[in-house]
Amino acid sequence: MFREPRTHSRFRFEDLGDLAVGRPNLGPNVSVAVYRLQQYTMRDVLIVEYGPDQADRLLRLAGHVAGSAFYKNVIAPVASANEFLSKVQSTLREWAIGVARFELVDLDAGHVVVSIAEDLDCSGLPVSDETVCAYDEGFLAGVLESYTGTPFSVIEIDCWASGARVCRFEAKARDKG
Repeated sequence: MFREPRTHSRFRFEDLGDLAVGRPNLGPNVSVAVYRLQQYTMRDVLIVEYGPDQADRLLRLAGHVAGSAFYKNVIAPVASANEFLSKVQSTLREWAIGVARFELVDLDAGHVVVSIAEDLDCSGLPVSDETVCAYDEGFLAGVLESYTGTPFSVIEIDCWASGARVCRFEAKARDKG
């Protein structure tokens, strides 16, 4: 089997396939446990092979690709910041990713704080004294960058896995401090 070398992502939303054709009996939904089985075994292998910092960096990059594609194919177009925020909240809930609440939004200053309850990645995990949502950091950065046109750095400041009962993310535009 030939695998081409890549220097950048070539992911397209269409790469998800036609689920109606491919899963006529099982449909598009899958257990959160199955999703987490894939997510956490991948995270574990990345940590073992590359260390925790590099693993988180790679998960953030993958999340960014996903967040950008999600914005372009699911959220956009939006006519205003209020519509953007509302659509992010409703779409994350509709897709069962989580229940988002924007706690601070200052897009002019490039600063956003959002909490996600019932987070797909970690709500209900045992406490481990670490934040585990690097993929979500990248996902949110991809969504914000796609809407604003400005790169964002997103850091998880609270995580279910570290004892909080919601995941909270702080996003800052990279060119605005």
